[in-house]
Amino acid sequence: MLPFPCRRAPAHPWPRKQTPIGWRHWFAFVAVAIPLALSGCGDEKGEAPHAETFVRTIVAEKTPYARTITLTGEISARTMSDLSFRVSGRIIERNADVGSQVKAGDVLARLDAEEQQADLASAEATVRSAESLVDQRQATLRRQQELLTKGFTTRSDFDAADAAYNSAVNSAEGARAALANAREALGYTLLKAEADGVIVERKAEIGQLTQAAQTVFRLAHNGQRDAIFRFYETPFINAGARVSDEMSIALVNDPKVTAVGKIREISPTVDPSTGTVRVKVGLADTPEAMTLGSAVTGTGTLQQVEIIVLPWTALATEAGEPAVWVLDPKTNIVERRRIHIFLYEKGRILVSDGLEPGTIVVSEGTKLLRNGQTVTVLPEVTQ
Repeated sequence: MLPFPCRRAPAHPWPRKQTPIGWRHWFAFVAVAIPLALSGCGDEKGEAPHAETFVRTIVAEKTPYARTITLTGEISARTMSDLSFRVSGRIIERNADVGSQVKAGDVLARLDAEEQQADLASAEATVRSAESLVDQRQATLRRQQELLTKGFTTRSDFDAADAAYNSAVNSAEGARAALANAREALGYTLLKAEADGVIVERKAEIGQLTQAAQTVFRLAHNGQRDAIFRFYETPFINAGARVSDEMSIALVNDPKVTAVGKIREISPTVDPSTGTVRVKVGLADTPEAMTLGSAVTGTGTLQQVEIIVLPWTALATEAGEPAVWVLDPKTNIVERRRIHIFLYEKGRILVSDGLEPGTIVVSEGTKLLRNGQTVTVLPEVTQ
């Protein structure tokens, strides 16, 4: 045995060169070490804790609300008539145009009456013939009556003469009725004004073939006037406007000319061609300057209603309908609830139904909420 332990000679007898670790090696080390370190940082089940959801809230309160509106419309006659012929034919004469002042009974247009005149002549001839026959049958009846009295004829001959006379009388009455109809038909070839007023529309020309009941003129009757307004705020009007509400009417080109009117009609339907609602305001006294078709503005304050005002940030949706998130103060659990919006205004919404006073509504932080979620309520921001 050797007195000293044996040492193995190095594989390379010359000294090994020392090299520094480069930056690439450090990145590789970090990429491996960090995930290993994080893997031991979770709880025993390996689940990450849920992050808190912070919201701010507002208490719903009823507030009286009345809105002043200004609309633009035009002056119209209270009564309008569509004038048309009662028979078909070709127009050969027109005596009125748009803007014409007319009186009741004025002839506005005339049809070619050749056919009606021929019918009238035929009816008159029929009446003359029927009346002549009545005279003949009456004379025969008188003669038979005299002969019967003297015993020179039989009862059957007298009865036959009486029946013939009655038949002639009935025929004459029918002929006279036909004559009256023919005269009336001839009168239908004249289109007359049914009242004093102004022609505001014309829909036919001379030489045009017109059908019975086809509108030829539109007549605005003299007398009471209306201001007609059309606009798009259907929910607003249905909820806030009432018949008999007063409005102040003024000319657009001269606001000093004013009148007072009351809403007398609100259309229950939307005009399909324009998508608007029509409102008629009856004027008590119409100034002379407010002529038919004049542009006017109408200003009025609608009835006061009780609504709940919320910031627009509280608005959410449910199945395409407006909704808000309400908070249970005992559990801090939120629930989505549908609402009916009375009106949208800048920066806020006016709620008419769906919420009770005292309900706590989420005003901020609604984007990531879900039904049944527990939230943390932040304190109110004081200014």
